[in-house]
Amino acid sequence: MLLLTSDPWQIQESDFPVNGKIAEKLRFLINYAILAPSGHNTQPWLFKIVDNAIELDADKSRALPIVDPEHRELTISCGAALFNLRIAIRYFGYQEIVEICPDNQNLDLLARISIGSERLASDREKSLFNAIVKRRTNRLSFTDKALPPSLLSELQLAASSQDIQLQIMPEDSRKAVINLIEKGDRLQMANPLFRSELAKWIHSGDSSSHDGIPVYAQGMDERLDVFAPLISLVIRSFDLGKSQSAKDRKLAEQAPVLLLLSSRSDSQPDWLATGEALGHLLLRARVDNVWASFFNQPIEVPELRSQLQNLFPDAGYPQILLRLGYAPDTKPTPRRPIEQVLITTNY
Repeated sequence: MLLLTSDPWQIQESDFPVNGKIAEKLRFLINYAILAPSGHNTQPWLFKIVDNAIELDADKSRALPIVDPEHRELTISCGAALFNLRIAIRYFGYQEIVEICPDNQNLDLLARISIGSERLASDREKSLFNAIVKRRTNRLSFTDKALPPSLLSELQLAASSQDIQLQIMPEDSRKAVINLIEKGDRLQMANPLFRSELAKWIHSGDSSSHDGIPVYAQGMDERLDVFAPLISLVIRSFDLGKSQSAKDRKLAEQAPVLLLLSSRSDSQPDWLATGEALGHLLLRARVDNVWASFFNQPIEVPELRSQLQNLFPDAGYPQILLRLGYAPDTKPTPRRPIEQVLITTNY
């Protein structure tokens, strides 16, 4: 069996088993899927290799029942992992074959992916692949440098390729959207159940759990990482809505671009498609050294989601709200090694 590094961020493309069995190739490719983003860095996915195909399952044991009771964001995260997997398959010279939600009796089975005929990767696909290991959620302040209009156009095309609409916030709507972000922070942080759920996923960067949100990933000094247990206790114990909303308001106001991803309907396939569109968008942004981070609070609070939808009535159902811009580099968040996300079957 092919032995790989325990840290998926250190995966080396030169280790691809060119002459290996199909199952060995699929196992290698999964390492790129698990570099996708997820809410609270829960990494809510499981993979199985069955009959020379990868089955992507939603891992409900890593769900966030308070912030994501319908598993909407969980499914979006899995969709982003699916897009990474598609690009990795193409990069290594194959066409992917994907079945979306292939079993009506098993709603946790989100996709089945297999390797098709050989093909050459395009320059665009190579660029997206190389961006996988450079992508992070960057919660630092962004500079006021404008994004190229050509990039924004390409991001809209990336979203539309999955039948997802990307709304670039016009100036006359930004204030209303930022007000919803601020209100979302206050409502969520006032809820002790939300705080408890969030605190559960705050870990130190060297935690053996390989998941969750290190202190440095919250835009704080990396040297404070040793205080992760104390920070977790403070979040669990106190309503920090005032300070959090002020911080997020400033980040949103400074961001050169706010983006909204919306879908025509609000079902599991739409969430999965949103995740693929999100994955595509994030990788394309990193090709141009553009960072992103999320402002999903107004979508996670039902009454605010309705207000956000009313601001853009032609956009459909709001799914993801994020900011894009330029900032210093940031460390990646930990990832579980493939042994923790791959269910061994006949392989």
